[in-house]
Formats: sequence, structure tokens, C-alpha cells
Amino acid sequence: MRAAKIDANHEAVVLALRSAGATVQSLAGVGKGVPDLLVGYQGQTLLMEIKDGFKPPSARFLTKDQLRWHGSWKGGALAVVDSPDAALRMIGALK
Repeated sequence: MRAAKIDANHEAVVLALRSAGATVQSLAGVGKGVPDLLVGYQGQTLLMEIKDGFKPPSARFLTKDQLRWHGSWKGGALAVVDSPDAALRMIGALK
């Protein structure tokens, strides 16, 4: 089993979400295109894929597995975020 590859800002995003009152479960170890985070906030459930906003845009593309998984998802909100602020905006904790 290989170690989960997480983006450099993964922990900062998780910390920001939890500080805002969200519950967060990392799914990064699942792999196969599954989004990085399962987030609950004020009755809503979201999935978040984290990309490193400090990398050039060409290094922030979704992988083939991620594109396939995201494309087949039939559930609720699924977002790609590149910073703690972007994650907070997705849950409505930051305007």
C-alpha cells in the first residue's frame, strides 16, 4: 500500500474548516480519484478536492482518476479548492 499523497496546503485547509466549526474527515488515503475531504457544516455535506494554490495552474489539473470519479459522482456538492479561504467560501463561512 502506498502512502497518501497530499497537497502542501491540506492541513491548513483542514484546520481552517475545523476552526469555522466544520467536521472534516480526510479521504486522501482512499485514492482512485476520490476527493480529499468529506466536510460537514451547518447541515450540509460537501466533498472537497484540494489543489495547491501555490503551484502553477498547469500543476493543479485534476488527474485522470479524479476526472473520472468527479464525472461519475451523483451526490451533493463537490468542489475543488486551492486555499483555506476558498474552502471557507465553499461552506459559506467566508464571503
